[in-house]
Amino acid sequence: MGDVPAGTRRRGLLDVVERVGNALPDPVFIFIGLIVALAAVSALGAAQGWSAVNPATGETLVAQSLFSAANVERLFVEMPRTYTGFAPFGIALTIMLGATVAERSGLMAALIRASLLGVSRPVLVPVIFLVGCMTCHTVDAGFLVYVPLAGLVFAAAGRHPVLGLLVGFAGVAVGLAGNLLPGQVDVLLLTITEVGARLLVPDYTMNPLGNWWFAAVLTLICTGLVWIVGERVMAPRLGEWTGEGEQLSAGPLAPDERRGLIAAGLAALAVVGLMVSLAVWPGFTPLYDENAAGSARMTPLFRSLAGGLALLFFATGWAYGTAVGAIRSHRDVVTSMVEGLEPLLPYIVLMFFAAHFVAMFGWSNLGPITAIRGAEQLRALNAPPMLLLPILTTMSAWLDFLIASASAKWSAVAPVVVPMLMLLDVSPEMTTAAYRIGDVVTNLISPMNPYFVLTLTFCRRWVPGFGQGTMLALMLPLAASFYIGGMALTAAWVALDLPVGPGASVGYSLPQR
Repeated sequence: MGDVPAGTRRRGLLDVVERVGNALPDPVFIFIGLIVALAAVSALGAAQGWSAVNPATGETLVAQSLFSAANVERLFVEMPRTYTGFAPFGIALTIMLGATVAERSGLMAALIRASLLGVSRPVLVPVIFLVGCMTCHTVDAGFLVYVPLAGLVFAAAGRHPVLGLLVGFAGVAVGLAGNLLPGQVDVLLLTITEVGARLLVPDYTMNPLGNWWFAAVLTLICTGLVWIVGERVMAPRLGEWTGEGEQLSAGPLAPDERRGLIAAGLAALAVVGLMVSLAVWPGFTPLYDENAAGSARMTPLFRSLAGGLALLFFATGWAYGTAVGAIRSHRDVVTSMVEGLEPLLPYIVLMFFAAHFVAMFGWSNLGPITAIRGAEQLRALNAPPMLLLPILTTMSAWLDFLIASASAKWSAVAPVVVPMLMLLDVSPEMTTAAYRIGDVVTNLISPMNPYFVLTLTFCRRWVPGFGQGTMLALMLPLAASFYIGGMALTAAWVALDLPVGPGASVGYSLPQR
């Protein structure tokens, strides 16, 4: 091996990953295998009496066998509800119903040509990544709408569209932890952090901007990493784009397209005005909880974003299509919805099995038990914060294979690790920042992430037969670079004692009683 260049060895390893990954069964059968394994482990855990105490509630969580009469009954009785109630599935279909109208009317292509197509090829990767980070503020619309648009942008620039899809996917995923602007994800996770902090300090108040500075620097670091890895590793593996598949004209907008964009803009203003009025109209605020406190008052508005985005895409797509002649009647709108959802049929099938795996994992109690025990192992290490926080990042990354939801995982882990690190003079904000890095890294390569599978579906629209092993081989170097860069940033941030956000420091001192 001494005579083989390092780059060749790395490429050989990725070739192995690709071959092994492509040799795996269809993702549907992977989930079936996981369900079988989960059932066996749950039976073992129940027989062995595995348990953990939830530090937030004091409740003892005991492993439940999925072969028990109660869980078998639940499996069959609640099967339709488990499938249709799976959050990523419902959100995806809701947004895509509107997005298909906007896409098939030509609105999406026109918007791209009016904006991102002006970006030069050398900076296309970092720009697409950065914009992807910002789209995470639109809940799951980034994965559902922006990622396929990123593929179109790359194809129009003469570059491989799969590279655009994967860079866009990475940007949206990283945006959940690293972003130039704070958003609703920060509010959600730091609210959970506050619950853990109050176990030690009952009157602790969390700063919803407490991760801002750290997240902004993480974004810049990841942008540099994706630029390097994307151009030097991912692009060479994909090779040159030969031009098959969908096309996007790179010419200037025609007069009817400009009229269409004006019509779409007016429709967008109408929808935004409707959503805002439902939050501020005197005496009628269904999207604003006046009985809540602080940022929690905006929770109904945040939760309505999926429906609001579906309405936005639907209205703007219809307005644009009518102006350019692509939509002539309401029947064309319905046809767009039907035909636009056809490429998602493999995803719809997969979600049935993914939904049941996630639900059954919750019924077994194995997820929170694993998270709580993992946090207790961190406590037992008694390591200095500069080493303990990267370990927390690593634990978060591995737990993501068991609990895909960042908020669900953090709800189980935060009540243990937040008070523990407060006792070691680490602020809750810094602890949250370290946790979020690990959550993002695994999402890039985990088949447990529904949007990993959806992005794979998008890739197959451009390259039929595109394998999950191929996608893993392309994303693994990127995930590894983000992991190493994130851990190094965490350790350096603690060593330099930099502010994590406005009014939030790395260190923390318990109040004197």
